[in-house]
Amino acid sequence: MNKSNIKIRLAIIGVGLIGGSLGLCLKDKLCDNIYITGLCRTQKSMDLAMELGAVDFASPDIEAVVKDADIVFLSPPVLQIVPMVQKILPYLKSGTILTDAGSTKQYIWEHLQEILPPDIYYIAGHPMTGRELSGVAAAKKDLFKGKAYVIVEDTGAPKEAHEKLMSILRLTEANFTTLDIAKHDRCASIISHVPHVTAAALVTLLNRAGGDLESCIKLIGGGFKDTTRIASSNADMWADICMTNGKAIAANLRDMQAIFDEVIGAIERDDRQAIHDYFAASKTRRDSILEAVEKKFDPN
Repeated sequence: MNKSNIKIRLAIIGVGLIGGSLGLCLKDKLCDNIYITGLCRTQKSMDLAMELGAVDFASPDIEAVVKDADIVFLSPPVLQIVPMVQKILPYLKSGTILTDAGSTKQYIWEHLQEILPPDIYYIAGHPMTGRELSGVAAAKKDLFKGKAYVIVEDTGAPKEAHEKLMSILRLTEANFTTLDIAKHDRCASIISHVPHVTAAALVTLLNRAGGDLESCIKLIGGGFKDTTRIASSNADMWADICMTNGKAIAANLRDMQAIFDEVIGAIERDDRQAIHDYFAASKTRRDSILEAVEKKFDPN
């Protein structure tokens, strides 16, 4: 690499599915105009990240990874983000932009604003994309394309920092939207977090089928696979999400529980009309939502 060509230096902390996909995308778009360093949990992952071309350089040495970075993209599990920022702060140059892929935002910002110096800028982000697979081996250069990507603008970063970050992130061809932090966490709970809890619950229900388990497994088809696909996601990530957005997730699960109670009651009353109306209303609403959403971006 001709380092005289480098226009931007990016450090990725957590070169897994999301971080690795960002690296693959930006190297594909910018080639030698970007220099990407990376930190992974294991040497095997770091070697693979370099082999796949997601990063130019990977090391367990935090200082070596972040010291020259213009932008640091944080993509470890949510509860590891703040401790990681504490570790890298001594090595960051003035003006460094921190952004992240955390699925919850309020917890992170409440802690970061207590430790960030005025010349280090945090711009919260959440790419609404992923796969049931994890790790850099699952990374794809087009993972963000057409997907929603939330940018939270109320973290005090100057306009110039926003423009610099977005000039890079727009290369992913994601569909960017802005939300305030509290609304992001409430909406992410309904759209993402509760569905993951629910998918895991369906697998748990199957696992508790007792003597019927083997027979149930023989019947598994597309419906079960489609509905539970996201239950194969990373457990560390989802445990952290539940710990950092617990209020919203618990409230929405209680609302879900109330809906189940309504359905249970209708079934036990043999109220076919109520059950029919439940399914019909859900179908109509889902179809109308997806029709409107797909005109703007791919929600999958």
